[in-house]
Amino acid sequence: MTDIRWQVDRYVALGYPRLAGLTDARFRALAEPLTDAAETREDVTLVVTRELIDPEERVPLLRLSDGTKQGILDKNHFSDARAGLAPYDPRPELAVPSGPLYLLEGFDRGDRYRGVAPRDTREPIAAAGRTPLTIDEGLSVLALDPAVLAKNHCFMLDGSTRGDKRVPALWISAGAPKLGWCFDGVPHDWLGMASASARHP
Repeated sequence: MTDIRWQVDRYVALGYPRLAGLTDARFRALAEPLTDAAETREDVTLVVTRELIDPEERVPLLRLSDGTKQGILDKNHFSDARAGLAPYDPRPELAVPSGPLYLLEGFDRGDRYRGVAPRDTREPIAAAGRTPLTIDEGLSVLALDPAVLAKNHCFMLDGSTRGDKRVPALWISAGAPKLGWCFDGVPHDWLGMASASARHP
């Protein structure tokens, strides 16, 4: 998807400006500088970052393409003292842009990595000149295109880390999108590794 104005409309319809404490007009103005850059690239997604909206607030806005149940934040994110999504940071080697919004190019759900442990996907993804998605990026892609999450075709977000063995992931549970996590040494045949070709501030 490359029509940034459509993507902005979608975010507005989902209530993103309200969560950010902005008017619809101010949210649109914030995205406007990225529209020209997006027109020169293919398959671009407008990423909303945690600098603008706490990702925990965005999860309930997620929906499946054929469902109405709100997104779920897995309770296992609260299983130790570092509760919730705040402990996750983008991996420093990925040089994720700062700021409230940026562009992600060339999203791929990573189906080829289903059944592969997350830690074993890092070398081939890097060798292909690609980069794993962060939590912010995964939430943005799914908010804009709910169809990317499908039964047995869900995906991990190895671009975000707490510095331990947890790898966040988006999957389907009880007819709703769920943001959970899995261990980096454990393969799942229904979880691929999402990646992109580039990021643009």
